[in-house]
Amino acid sequence: MATVKSVRSPVALPDVTEARGARFPRLWHFAAEYLLLLPLGAVIALVWANTLPESYFDTAFRLEFLVNDVAMVLFFGLIMKEVAEATAPGGALHPRRRALLPLVASLGIALVPALVFAAITPYFGEPRLVEGWPAVLVSDVAFGYFIALVIFGKHPVIPLFVLLSISANALGVAALAVAGAGGPLRWDVLLLLMAAALGTALLLRRNRVRRFWPYVLVAGGLSWCGLYFGGFEPALALVPIVPFLPHARRDPGFFVDAAPGARDALSRFEVWTRHPAQVALLLFGLVNAGVPLKALEPGVWSLPIALVVAKPLGLILGVALAAAFGLHLPQRIGWRELVVLGFVSTIGFTATLFFATAAVGPGPVLSALKMGALLSVGGAALALGAAALLRTGRFSVR
Repeated sequence: MATVKSVRSPVALPDVTEARGARFPRLWHFAAEYLLLLPLGAVIALVWANTLPESYFDTAFRLEFLVNDVAMVLFFGLIMKEVAEATAPGGALHPRRRALLPLVASLGIALVPALVFAAITPYFGEPRLVEGWPAVLVSDVAFGYFIALVIFGKHPVIPLFVLLSISANALGVAALAVAGAGGPLRWDVLLLLMAAALGTALLLRRNRVRRFWPYVLVAGGLSWCGLYFGGFEPALALVPIVPFLPHARRDPGFFVDAAPGARDALSRFEVWTRHPAQVALLLFGLVNAGVPLKALEPGVWSLPIALVVAKPLGLILGVALAAAFGLHLPQRIGWRELVVLGFVSTIGFTATLFFATAAVGPGPVLSALKMGALLSVGGAALALGAAALLRTGRFSVR
């Protein structure tokens, strides 16, 4: 009986070396999609700060300005890109009554926690804790965005959270001014340079400039200078500029490759800054999350308790207030999504660290507030638990 020899095709088996080489791009894309480099940087910072504290704090001090005030401009520009699309015709936050709702609702997630914090601090044996009240108003946009993305994916709740957090953080800046902390605010410098920045962006748009570089470098540079020399957070420099970038009628989404051949300014800006923004997030976690894990004192719990108790309640009250003014929630968002979003807003983390440092001088009170800011990351577990219990987001029954 004749034997038949099998003939192998040269392409029948995959190239092992090539398959291994393809793993890194896939892992990077997955990390970029879910912002995994931010918690990675935070974990490295915590380990480093508690094993080699002198080395860590020296390195963090040297990188702080470059990372927090310069590199993070790209990340906030990217998340503003999502807000710009959400508020455009056909977007989740269109028309105006939906776009204005998070601005009004931010009063609830900022002011209600401040009142609760002021009410409970006398019971923790440290009267000076109340001086850190501006730190309770704010939410961590980057880390909160990460958790919201994990729970909801591509959902209208994402741009709603971004606008809520940016508005609450703006109230935090105003609170620092009221409290006499955070340095002098130069409103004249801010208004002059910001007017120049917006005027430049408008001029570029009217002249149909399709490259994003002039918007980012010229208009964005003027905006950065206005915020920095005016005493505000310069990382938000591209927030007022990105809406001026020309964009296509349809876009595949945040951190997603633009359609082949897409040449509009917003798509090119997204593609070019996608990976540098991930590096910025890694460094942001590394520079800001290094908190010494010292013994937990009673005062440490005042801040996270105020956040957990009051942020979800404040969001519901804020949305109710907005509804009383005739404003509307985006479609596909109900009370279940709002409860989960309230717990996402409890994550103060790096934003709370920043505002606590600005509001309170060095000492045991600041240490307690910083530890409380670190504990506020537990809001991520509460948000995930609430989403699972309420069966919303990735836990919804389809």
